[in-house]
Amino acid sequence: MPPIKSFAGSDRFLAELRTPNIKPGYVLLGDEAFLYQRCRAGILDALAPPDQRDFCLHDLDLADTTIFDALDLAQTPSLMVPFQVIFVRNLKNLYGRGSKKEEFAAIDAYFRRPNPQALLIFVADHLSIPTDLRKMDYQDKERFDRIRETLGDWCGIVELARVDESDAARWLIEAAPARGVNITPDAARELVDALGADMMLISSDFEKLALYAQGKQLRIAQPDILTEGFTNIPLPTITLGDVETMVLAAKQRSLYELTDAISRRDRPQALALLHGLLNASDGGEDSAIGHLYMLARTFRQMLIILEKNVRDSRAIWSVLWQGFRMPPFAAEDLIRQARRYKSRTELTRALRLIARTDLEIRSSPPDKRLVLERLILALATEPKPHLSHSTSQFAMEL
Repeated sequence: MPPIKSFAGSDRFLAELRTPNIKPGYVLLGDEAFLYQRCRAGILDALAPPDQRDFCLHDLDLADTTIFDALDLAQTPSLMVPFQVIFVRNLKNLYGRGSKKEEFAAIDAYFRRPNPQALLIFVADHLSIPTDLRKMDYQDKERFDRIRETLGDWCGIVELARVDESDAARWLIEAAPARGVNITPDAARELVDALGADMMLISSDFEKLALYAQGKQLRIAQPDILTEGFTNIPLPTITLGDVETMVLAAKQRSLYELTDAISRRDRPQALALLHGLLNASDGGEDSAIGHLYMLARTFRQMLIILEKNVRDSRAIWSVLWQGFRMPPFAAEDLIRQARRYKSRTELTRALRLIARTDLEIRSSPPDKRLVLERLILALATEPKPHLSHSTSQFAMEL
């Protein structure tokens, strides 16, 4: 069976990591979070053993450090581990104002004589790559070309484009047996359609459906288990009815209730809903990052809705592209929430707060719940305008 087209780039990258052809650096290009998490997990599995990660894994952010520091870390051999993996987030800061000649000269100098015991992973999730590259936004196309021109000679470019709907359904069907279930084609298509081809949501709800189908089969097959054991029991199958039952329940998920409480500045309700989300998950790093991803995605959707002055759900599908749309049931709610914000500044402030929290969560804080609680309180608090010392215009307080 041919590889899934939408996964081909990340599949080639993950295979290359285990060969002598591994490059000293790669750029993960695009904001498809599901493929990014897949690549990150593959990198850690191949190059960062769990017992060494405290010393060999580094997460840097160019909003807080310089490219010179990142390159210096990569160039310096570790005394504790034989190999280092260095993720460098916020690559967009390297392409801000100014020519950045010194920065790119330093990158060029490093990659001419890279440290063979280090791997640099640049994360360029500030641009979106659609399934059809011909439909890429003009500004994203400029960013895409600029990164290729400056880093393409030294680094492997891994495109994390939006996953096509048919590819998402095929992934479900092919991934199901490894999860201990089967899924019918109708059920796979329904799940993809219901969740707007959002792979993070699809993968999350697929896990719930797998557990649901396994539990249902165990209840039905209990007499057979007692007499024949597990040998003759086929894999449970996720059916269209299962998807309709579980996705309908998922429509009541607290995410949109949480952003609704945040947009209403209802701090007690927002905290209560956050605790509900956390209690329903394992509370680990992946779970926390997943909640942050969904918050960031929802606020980005609201930002576009506000900028494009969308007033009804009929217009929303023309401004949000495939793979970046919310489930149909949430469209009216999100429009209403977006219109509660007075300006673009308020929503970009929220996105900055989420980005900072994401970095803090990835730094393994002692209490992830407390970090998320602080974020929700900040998001649900009316920002205070204050006068800048350098200008007479009002600035929005973070």
